[in-house]
Amino acid sequence: MSRHPQVIAKRADFLAANRGIRVAQPGFVLLAYPNGGRDKRYGITVTKKIGNAVVRNRMKRRFRELLWAALPERGLPDHDHVLIGREGGLERDFASLAAELDLALTRASQGKGDRRRGRAPRTSRGPGR
Repeated sequence: MSRHPQVIAKRADFLAANRGIRVAQPGFVLLAYPNGGRDKRYGITVTKKIGNAVVRNRMKRRFRELLWAALPERGLPDHDHVLIGREGGLERDFASLAAELDLALTRASQGKGDRRRGRAPRTSRGPGR
């Protein structure tokens, strides 16, 4: 029986991963961040924008299977890997998602992340606020 990578449980670790390498794919965004020697770990997040609980849980199950298959051999050593579900992630077939994850892990291992989107500048709320 194969040993699955550890699961990231703490919110602080998810937030830390957001400072790492970001690789966007049509079905998901992969974040990879060094975790200080805690082996390969993974986390999955799917927001309520994607769909109801049934849809989100189905997407998380698919991502979990993908990560279990890919991380032992292809994952970055001593890194946290976080998959963030995107709108098109559930409609994509499993083979496409697996190929996208393979590509994303390759790009992350080469340090070739995507550029971060800039945040919209904060504007004042008008006079007196």
